[in-house]
Amino acid sequence: MPSSGKRIQDKFRSETLVQDSIHGYISIPSPERVRSQDETAFERDLIDSPWLQRLRQIHQLQTAWLVYPTAEHSRFQHVLGVAQLASRVWAMWSDSFYRALDELGEANAPSRNCLEETLRVAGLLHDVGHGPFGHFFDDHFLSRFKTRAGERLTHETLGGEIICTQLSDLVSGLRRSPSGEFEPGERVAPEDVAFLITRPKANASDQSRPKWLRMLRDLFSGLYTIDNMDFVLRDAYASGFDMQPFDLERLLHYSFFTSKGLTIHQKGLPTLQRFLTARADLFRSIYFHRTVRAIDVALADLFRECADLLYPYGNPIDSLDEYQRLTDWSLLSDVATWNRASDPRKKALAEQWRNFINRKISWRLVAEKTIYYHEGDGEETSIFASQELFEAALRAKLPQERRSTPLRFDIARCAFRPTGSSLRNFLYRPETDDVVSLMMDDGIKQSVKSFRICRVYGRSEEGRDAIISAFNSLTGGVVDDVTNV
Repeated sequence: MPSSGKRIQDKFRSETLVQDSIHGYISIPSPERVRSQDETAFERDLIDSPWLQRLRQIHQLQTAWLVYPTAEHSRFQHVLGVAQLASRVWAMWSDSFYRALDELGEANAPSRNCLEETLRVAGLLHDVGHGPFGHFFDDHFLSRFKTRAGERLTHETLGGEIICTQLSDLVSGLRRSPSGEFEPGERVAPEDVAFLITRPKANASDQSRPKWLRMLRDLFSGLYTIDNMDFVLRDAYASGFDMQPFDLERLLHYSFFTSKGLTIHQKGLPTLQRFLTARADLFRSIYFHRTVRAIDVALADLFRECADLLYPYGNPIDSLDEYQRLTDWSLLSDVATWNRASDPRKKALAEQWRNFINRKISWRLVAEKTIYYHEGDGEETSIFASQELFEAALRAKLPQERRSTPLRFDIARCAFRPTGSSLRNFLYRPETDDVVSLMMDDGIKQSVKSFRICRVYGRSEEGRDAIISAFNSLTGGVVDDVTNV
């Protein structure tokens, strides 16, 4: 039997502590300790892998760091935080999770330690498919390609491919969480991790997965997830927007699992509402700031002209080794040398990239309005359903001589509360001792479903009054009848 000194040594040799500005100390299972039988990887091996380390070179706030000087944090910091939050919520909610499975007659779920590590790995890897400029890259590059199943490529589906191929051996080789070792024969399945990080779909494939796995997905998709709880805290803190935008402890305290899924006690609703408001405020003030979106407009112009030069290897799914090297740092370093390139296209675009790097953005805000949508509103049937519809409608209202004015039309959409298959949360009502859809709460149901910040950007003051007049008419001007009625 090992001595007490040996046990103490093993304890401290088996973990690495990382200090985080949001969650304090994060404990990471480390390979310093003697490995158990068939244990071929530790969590620190996964964190030290090139795929995770590349996230140090991708900003958490895709272009907002160019406007908010202190918001220089990376995706790497965020994924560590999500992994830590996974352990925190699991420690608080796992008892209710297993009780809920018992009520459903589901007895085949893995052990607590195995599921804790499954959640932590999903937290670490949920952003592994991101490219330069984060979600912007999804919309302006990845969306050009398809997955192997023929669906639109996103950072989530690309991340699933990376997990199941490039990182499969590391994920499968894990045999412990920070709380302890798995039961004999258990492992973290890469395909389960890929399932957790992708957006739910109402299809037979999703429904065929084990109930315990579908319930765990509630921690990654819904009103409040370990992903968005971390980024609201982290982004608000790093940008200087708010040091404590919502009460995390209270929100976790009043949450638990029931047989229907992740459920919040009625006493926790005000805290949840505060979280939703804080998240929406970040979208309005940081992610969708007028200058941030002007930078995105300029970046979109550049991507239209040279996306194939930025990544000339085709579908990233078929060129993962090259994609691994693609980050904010690599892209910006590359385009900074284009003035010396032999390729005439690169040389011609060099000045535009230099202006972008130096924040010389030619697009200036001309007009702006936020459109709010509530339950039952026809969001997809309005003229603000797409930038193309928005542009066509506004240009039609301009005087003929102004209709060719160089303009850019931007629509930034925020889902205040997810709907459909993404609304996976439930409400416990103590008065009636029942669990219902969260939409049964009047405060949630009557809250804003989503909002779209609709903006017009121009290069000069030319035609400004006509543009503003047309914009105001389009977004809420009063239309009078021709005759008395």
